Amino acid sequence: MKKFTYQAILPAQSNEFLVFGFCAKAKDLLEFAKIDRIGRSEDGSLKGFQRPQVSNHINEIRKYLEQDEAVLPNSVVVAFTSGIDVNKSADGKTATITIQNDDSNRGFIVDGQQRLTALSGLPDKEFEVFVSGILCSNEDELRKQFILINNTRPLPKTLIYELLPTVDGLPHRLSSRAAAAGLVEQLNFDEMSSLKGQIKQHTNPTGSIQDTAFQRVIMNSLQDGAMRDFIKDEASENRQFLLLSNFYGAVQQVFPYAWEDHKPRTSRLVHSVGIMATGYVMEFIYAKTKSIEKDSFVPYLEKLVDHCAWIEGTWNFGEGNQRPWNGLQFIPRDYLELSQYLIRQIKSKAINLEHEQ
Repeated sequence: MKKFTYQAILPAQSNEFLVFGFCAKAKDLLEFAKIDRIGRSEDGSLKGFQRPQVSNHINEIRKYLEQDEAVLPNSVVVAFTSGIDVNKSADGKTATITIQNDDSNRGFIVDGQQRLTALSGLPDKEFEVFVSGILCSNEDELRKQFILINNTRPLPKTLIYELLPTVDGLPHRLSSRAAAAGLVEQLNFDEMSSLKGQIKQHTNPTGSIQDTAFQRVIMNSLQDGAMRDFIKDEASENRQFLLLSNFYGAVQQVFPYAWEDHKPRTSRLVHSVGIMATGYVMEFIYAKTKSIEKDSFVPYLEKLVDHCAWIEGTWNFGEGNQRPWNGLQFIPRDYLELSQYLIRQIKSKAINLEHEQ
């Protein structure tokens, strides 16, 4: 077992977490700390937390660091859950830090992965970096610290949102989205979902529909819609999943020509503006039927077939208000206007629908 020993300073910060700082050679840091990139295991569960590396950004950093006068004053943040011994000085302001390097005890890079990856491409350069360390009680706490540290930095919000369901005790502005993000994850990876594999996330980059659009649909419904009706139901989470899976399964059945093999640039149905607008349609139909079954949605959606310009033509929103099929964008004015238009069409065609059924 290899050990690394450093003299560290101990800033007076949290009583709950040990925070420390020291300098280390980049090549040594890469031995005892790893970049745990976000991904999915074979069973679909989330693992890791770091975003994919950005090659262009790394190359730019590396070209700079190749220069003799290069400096890197920004510290790399490393979190540990075990494998580290701290021998504090008498005044508690400094300590001797000993890090054990084996397969089960390693640090995790919380911030600075691009800088370290760039340095890993310069193995002959003896370059030291500042290290800010934090000792966490477990990996759940480590992920929480990763989100809180990076939420004020230019980290992709979609990555933050995908991690939210794995963490408790977050600020309300983040936890309020966690339920929506968790449901989107289930819709994207559950074998029974009509949307399986179709939602674009960091762990599913081949998906075509943006995850944040579905999150907005869910958050609206939880605040003042069908899902709010389910809150007191013991099977609330399952009903929420079935509502969305069955509704968008019905959408795919009624509009296969605008859904299958399409991307947002070729169909406004799978564009975020279409997902949001049809979310309001889902709420309207549920309010009339109080059913989450797929067969309850299909007859209402069929009333829209001749009035949609998902992939070509013109949207006729009323006298003097016509829009090209691809002129609608993911902004409130557009998705609200589209949703109101779709609901008007259903209302005008479905007056006697209950009797027809």
